[in-house]
Amino acid sequence: MDASPARPLDRWFAHYSDDHRNATNQRIHLWCVPLIVWSVIALLWCIPAPGTWFRDGFWAGAAMLVATLFYYRSSRALGLGMLVAFAVAGLLTRGLFDALGRGPLLGLAVGVFVIAWIGQFIGHKLEGRRPSFLTDLTYLLIGPAWVLAKLYRRLGWAY
Repeated sequence: MDASPARPLDRWFAHYSDDHRNATNQRIHLWCVPLIVWSVIALLWCIPAPGTWFRDGFWAGAAMLVATLFYYRSSRALGLGMLVAFAVAGLLTRGLFDALGRGPLLGLAVGVFVIAWIGQFIGHKLEGRRPSFLTDLTYLLIGPAWVLAKLYRRLGWAY
């Protein structure tokens, strides 16, 4: 009898959780994963839009759409939750882009990205395990969903 979780997403989460047992590492991830997601959105926002038909933020919007479809295909509840998270991150990024401009936003995004990844690697040093994405790059998408699923469980929501 197979004791592995039935849904593919549950299998991804089970493996990801095995690499994140240390409570301090988990707390670091709860902060750093969303910061990394935001910084990637901001970095993509800083890439000039192609042609005249598209606006600033085109590349970030395209990436958020593709990621949302990935999450929604795995779980409607997580897909919708990530859509909300992306909308908030996109609005924040647009506001910062309008207020600061491309150059300063790029600098801020790079700084947040670097600091958050340093935090992640410190967490994994404490954990004594390699980051999951070193075995499969898909875990770069699983991490944000895992953080959101932790929030859902805390709120008593199903994912």
